[in-house]
Amino acid sequence: MTLSELEQIDHVFLTHAHLDHIAALPLIVDTVGTVRQQPLVVHCLPEVRKSLQDHIFNWKIWPDFGQIPSANNPFLLWHTIELGETVELGGRRFTTLPANHVVPAVGYWLNSGKSSLVFTGDTTSNDALWEAVNEIPNLRYLIIETAFPNTERELAIQSKHLCPSLLAEELGKLAHTVQVFITHLKPGAVSQTMAEVQEDASRFGPRMLANGQVFRF
Repeated sequence: MTLSELEQIDHVFLTHAHLDHIAALPLIVDTVGTVRQQPLVVHCLPEVRKSLQDHIFNWKIWPDFGQIPSANNPFLLWHTIELGETVELGGRRFTTLPANHVVPAVGYWLNSGKSSLVFTGDTTSNDALWEAVNEIPNLRYLIIETAFPNTERELAIQSKHLCPSLLAEELGKLAHTVQVFITHLKPGAVSQTMAEVQEDASRFGPRMLANGQVFRF
């Protein structure tokens, strides 16, 4: 992204505190904090905020931008949200959804009023998620993780991720016909995992999420 594009980011919604999901946040705040007119607002679970304040924004790994340049005028502003809570921004509603991961985590339901997108975040088998998703009448897009190939199914279960066979089981719980996009593929196994996704979950028409892909809804 360009510097001007980074400056235009006013809100960040975090699913959980793992490094691959928050790695850019410290750098974004450091890069554009001095040129923004208002704080960057970070929405997350209370447990995620605590983890980041304890282990990242702690003056040891990275400065506490919630206190810079002052506590009353910070570069970063935390907004904690609970499971099932909704934040409305620009006519769109962002609602947290249950995730089943090794740390406190959520997914997100984005609703424009006309249609909706669901991002599962990192999760494994999760009946509570599908109960919530099946109540969304205008669902159009589903972005769901599949981190491991089937050869690592036990690792997927242990680390609370999905593999293609688990993905097919989970999508079987979906009551809607939607466009399905796959994310969180391990870099060394992208081709293998997507081939298995196409085999195991072909009836759902899954496609790999592309870098820079734009969803309009």
